[in-house]
Amino acid sequence: MNGDPEYAQEFVDVDGGRLGVQVYPEPPGVTGAPVVVIWPAMGVRARYYRPFAAELLRAAGLAVVVADLRGTGASTPTPSRADRHGYAELANDVGAVLAALKPRLDGRTRLLLGHSLGGQASLLHLALHGTDEVDGLALIAVGIPYWRTYPGRRGLGVLPLTQGIAATAALLGVWPGWGFGGRQARGVVRDWAYTARSGRFPRLDGTDTEAAVRAVRTPVLAVSVDDDQYTPHETMDHLCAKLVDAPVTRERYTVAQAGATLDHFTWVRAGAPLARRIAGFVGDLPPR
Repeated sequence: MNGDPEYAQEFVDVDGGRLGVQVYPEPPGVTGAPVVVIWPAMGVRARYYRPFAAELLRAAGLAVVVADLRGTGASTPTPSRADRHGYAELANDVGAVLAALKPRLDGRTRLLLGHSLGGQASLLHLALHGTDEVDGLALIAVGIPYWRTYPGRRGLGVLPLTQGIAATAALLGVWPGWGFGGRQARGVVRDWAYTARSGRFPRLDGTDTEAAVRAVRTPVLAVSVDDDQYTPHETMDHLCAKLVDAPVTRERYTVAQAGATLDHFTWVRAGAPLARRIAGFVGDLPPR
C-alpha cells in the first residue's frame, strides 16, 4: 500500500521505464464486478481521478484501476532530451497494463476509459493491437484537436499554438510544460501536433493508423463535455466520424446534468451522473 487506504500503488515494467498503476478496492457487496481501467489526460496525474474512481464509479458497482501515462505521476521515464516516446509507446503501454492485470480481469467485463490523450492512447491500442481483451471503450472529453473543427475563430488560434508547442519541443528536445500539458516527451508533442494540423492520426510503426481506427469494432461510449476549452463537442464529432465499424453511443455531458460548472478537467469532480451512465453502458455490453 502507498499509505493512502483508498488504493494500492503498483507498477508495471515497460521498455524504457515503468508505469504506476493505482488499484482501488472492489466495490462493496459486488462479486466479479466489471473493471474500468482509466487513462488520464496529458500531464494529469492518476491521483486527480481519485474522487471519480473511489466515490463515484465504485458506488456505481464498478472496480477501478487508474494508470499514470508514461512520464507522468508515478510513471517513468521523466520526459527529457533522451526520451523520444510518442503515441506508439502510449498505445503499447495500455496493452502492458492490461496484460499485467489479466489474472484479475479474467471472466470479467473490461472497459477502457480514456480522458483526452488517454482516450487517444486507448483507442490506438485497440486499433493497433486488437480488441480481444477489452469489451468496451469510454471516451470522455476526447477529441482530435484539428484546428478546422473548432467553432468560430478559435481554430485560427489553435493552429499556431499547437505548432508552436511542437516547434519548441523539437528545438529543446522536450516540452517543458510552459502553461500547457505538463512536461512531455517531444514524440508525444510531435504526434499530438500532427493531429491538430491534419485532423488525422500519424502513421505509427509503419501502420496506417487511420485505417486501423476505422476497423475497430469495440462498442464505444463517446461523451463530450460542456464548456471544454481544449476538446469542444466538434472535436469529438470529428473523432467519432473515424469509427465507421464500431457501434458508437454519442452523448454530451451538460452543465444541467452535472449541476455544476464544467470544463476539460472539472467534470471529474462533478461526475456522479456520468459515472452512473458509464455503469449503464457497461451493463449493456455483451457478457464475456
